[in-house]
Order: sequence, then structure tokens, then C-alpha cells
Amino acid sequence: MMEVIKKRRSIRKFKEEGVSKESLGAILKAGLFAPSSKSKKPVEFIVVEEKETIKNLKECKSFGTSGLDTAPLVIVIIADSEKSDVWVEDASIAAIMMQLEAESLSLGSVWIQIRKRECANGDSEAAVRQVLGIPEKFGVLCLLALGHKAEERQPYEDKDADPFKVHTEVY
Repeated sequence: MMEVIKKRRSIRKFKEEGVSKESLGAILKAGLFAPSSKSKKPVEFIVVEEKETIKNLKECKSFGTSGLDTAPLVIVIIADSEKSDVWVEDASIAAIMMQLEAESLSLGSVWIQIRKRECANGDSEAAVRQVLGIPEKFGVLCLLALGHKAEERQPYEDKDADPFKVHTEVY
């Protein structure tokens, strides 16, 4: 597992080749198996492969969307805010588990933050809800752009883990 964690880096350039149904299924299953507070399972996913829709999603955020330029697949991570008051945490856990599963399959991914971000038309969450017809009660956490890597990034090394970030008993 530690090797997968070290290798997972944000990839923003993807090959044209699509993601297989088997790989997509495994990635979605990783998200569906993610733990959630009180096992309420408020997190849901919207799979987007249509290029025009991906282009429309890119317009939902002012910057930081270059991964959408070439991604053949986007998974929108949403959660029912009426079902859980900690939907942000639940959705975050699901998203990173999906990114780790993608890396284990040698696929690249990048988290594109939507919650608390803006676009030309205002709130990014509202814009994504409009593009995809998402009910208001769902919070939109992020978009995961996924695909076969068209760039390579060096994995983290043990020396990159800052031991001064770890405190024992007190700060």
C-alpha cells in the first residue's frame, strides 16, 4: 500500500485512450466501499465520459482545471448533505480511495476542487449542479479527472515525509 501512496501524484495530462469498464468498475467500487460517518453512506458519483459535458464542467471553475483538457473520464463526487452533517469528510475519503485505486491500476488522476470555489458565473458547486442536474441537497466536493497517464511524475521518497510534522502527546 505504501508504494501506491508514494506513486500517486496529480496527473494533468492524459492519453486519448479511454478507461476500461473493468477499471472504472474497480475505481467506483473503491469509492462505494469507503467508510462514512455512522455508515450513512451519503456519497454518490456521476461518471462523465461525454467530451462536451467535460468541457462544460471545465467552465464551472475559474482556474485549476487543466486536467479536464485531456481527461477521457471524470467522476463527480457528490454527497447528500441532508443525510450527513460531515458529508465533506465522507466524500473526501471516498475520493482519495478512488484515486489510490486508480494508481494501483496504473491510471492517473487529479482532484479538481469544486466546493468553495468560483467561476465566471458565481459559485462552482451551483454551476456543476446546473450542468449535471444535481439536486440542491447534494454538495459537490470535487471532480476526479482520470485516464492513462501522458506524463510521469516522480514518486515520493521516504525523505519527503517531514518528521517535524509529527507530534507526540502535545504539540
